[in-house]
Parts: sequence; C-alpha cells; structure tokens
Amino acid sequence: MLAPVRPSAEGHAAGAATSEERFARVALSTAIEPGDLDAGRLVDALGPVGLLRAIVDGPDAPHAASCPAEGEGRNIAADTAIGGKRARDALARWRQRLSLSESVKALERAGRIGARLLTPDSPWWPEGFASLDEGPPLSLWIRGDGARLQHLGRSIALVGARACTEYGEHVAMESAAGLSDRSFAIVSGGAYGIDAAAHRATLASRGMTVAFLAGGPDRLYPAGNSDLLKRVASEGVIAAELPPGSAPTRWRFLMRNRLIAAAATATVVVEAGHRSGSLNTAGHAAQMGRPLGAVPGSVLSPASAGCHRLIREYAATCVTTTDEMAELAEPFATAPPPDPAAPEVAATDTTANGDERAVLSALATRRFASADEIAARSALPFATVAAVLGRLDLAGRARESAGGWVLIDRSHR
Repeated sequence: MLAPVRPSAEGHAAGAATSEERFARVALSTAIEPGDLDAGRLVDALGPVGLLRAIVDGPDAPHAASCPAEGEGRNIAADTAIGGKRARDALARWRQRLSLSESVKALERAGRIGARLLTPDSPWWPEGFASLDEGPPLSLWIRGDGARLQHLGRSIALVGARACTEYGEHVAMESAAGLSDRSFAIVSGGAYGIDAAAHRATLASRGMTVAFLAGGPDRLYPAGNSDLLKRVASEGVIAAELPPGSAPTRWRFLMRNRLIAAAATATVVVEAGHRSGSLNTAGHAAQMGRPLGAVPGSVLSPASAGCHRLIREYAATCVTTTDEMAELAEPFATAPPPDPAAPEVAATDTTANGDERAVLSALATRRFASADEIAARSALPFATVAAVLGRLDLAGRARESAGGWVLIDRSHR
C-alpha cells in the first residue's frame, strides 16, 4: 500500500495532485534517473501511481487487475507507450533501484530543511518545462518561496565556465546586476565561476535568482558555495529534480542543464572553453528554440573558445552589453510579477549615498569585519548593510573572504 506524503513536505496546498500521487512521484524519483524518456511516456500512459504500482507489483501480479488502469489494461498501456520488451526492461531496471523506505527518508530530510515538493499540477511549476516534451522532471524540490518562480516568465540563464577568468567574472556580475535592474530573474547552476558570480551579483542588486542543483536540495554543491546557496534559498529559490539525499553525478549535471535552459526565457553563455559543460546548456536551449546568446572574448583566450564556437557553428547571437542580452529575451518575456516591496525599496534608495558612506566608514583596509560587525558600527539594519556591501563589491571598493569584509586600498592598485 502506498503511503501518503507527509504534510511538512507537501508544499503548496493549491496543487491538484493527491497525496498518493505526490508520494508516487517522490518514490519514482528515487528509482528513475533524470531525463529518462521511457519514464515520461509511461507516466503519461499510466499516471504516476499506476507506474509505481507496475514497478512494485510486477507486470504479472495476480491482484493487479483490481484497478481500472492496471492489470491487463496497464500492461497494454505500457506496451503501447514504448513497446512491450522496452516497457518490461524499463520496469525491471527501475524495480532494482526503487526503495520506498528511501522515499520516506527523502520526505523526512525535506521536512528538516524546509524543502517543498512541486508537481506539474502545482501553480508555480515552471511553464518552460513544457518545452521538454517527454523529458520533463517528475517533480521539483524547492527551497525558498515558491511564488518567486513566477519571475521565470521573465528570466535569463547566465552560464559559463567554472574556471573563469577575471574578465568572465566581471562580465557575469555586470550582466546579472544590469539585468536585475531591468526586472529579469537570473537562472544558473550554483557552480563556481560564472554561476556563482551571476547569483552573487543578483543578490547584491536585490534581484531574483534561481539555482538548479544536480543533486538533492540538501546537497549544496560545491561545498565552497554553500553560504552563497543558502542566501539563494533565503532570498531566491533553490530547485532540484532529485529528492533530498541524492548526490550529484556527471549525468545529473548534464540533465540539470536542460532544466536551466527550459526554465529561462533565454540563455547567455558568458565565458566558456571549447569543451565547457555550459555548452551543453546552450545545446538544450538551441534544441528548444530558445534565444541563445554568447559573449565574445579575446581570440587568443582559450576561455572564450566555446563562446566563439557557439557564434560560429550554432548561430548564437553575439551579445556584448546588458542591453543586448535584454533585447535577446524581451520578445519572449512576460511582464514581471508585481513586487509588494517596491515602495519600501524606493524609499530606501533615497538614502543610499548616506548608507554607503556609513558602511565605508565602518570598513578598514587591513582588518576584516563581518557584516554583523559592520551593521553594529554603522547603526544600519543588516539587510541595508548587506545590500551596500554587494554594491561595493561590484564596484571593486570592498571584498569578502573567510575573515569577513575589508576595504580595498586603491592607492596600491
């Protein structure tokens, strides 16, 4: 008998899926790897509960005919969907991996970290996933306010190399900040390099950012970005196709890339080598007919060889400014959702110069200070200090390390 989803991990109550259907999707996600086309076709044919029962019971279970969409009818539907032998092979493959106890553990882990389960019935399910045809995720685990996913209707994916150059990092941060000012949400993968720069600059600009992970929502990978990803979960959204407890693998990174490309209105590759994994994201975007842009670099820089390849071989649009990136996505973007905090932000901006002076006076060039210490010295709210520090970081006037924040001494630059 299938157990219901625990209320703590059920997510938004407005979703149309029943508890049984939601638990079935959780269980299926423990057995089926992302991007498995057979799974998509069989879920369409049998429904998530029917497919789970076909895996658990086996095709020849004597009691299987007790439900309308099961037994003989279920087998016929499965055979019709992907062919008899192929269906049997798929069910056998998933049966070896399925663990209902692991499904329950996934729900318990979700409850501990405050993750929610979204299904295709959920009101915040990304509309762009419809472009994935038979390969959409079975479910989506999120950390953060699910209503923020409404911003994906006006979003740009900024992706690129993990081992980026200073040039690439600068372009990523400037682009993310500028696009945030134009009400675009920034989508990326939470990795080192270009991804991290894009997320960090968006948060500093008080924009909305979504990070798609290759493992479960509790696996903040890479570990060096865990603090950044926690901020994304707090102020934006972390999304994962796999249930809590799932480790990232090479295949899962590749499949995660398709979600980035599908969720965003357009994709821009900021900097990428000839074999960069971000080219995989670009390939998914091109395959779905989404706008694709690439930022050029020096012809002598191997770090930009992938971008030049996209422009030359894949008809990517050459984009060199934030305006050009926005122009790439604008025809396909929706209006940004209303921002209830907008009046408060506007009022705060009128005192931005005074806030910046107060934060600068609380910084030193040789002694690091935490954001909490700076807030205490400047007598400003922590949220204000965090925003000002982000702007100073973008402007190259302050930097953060493990020891805290420090003022950059321009006299030695």
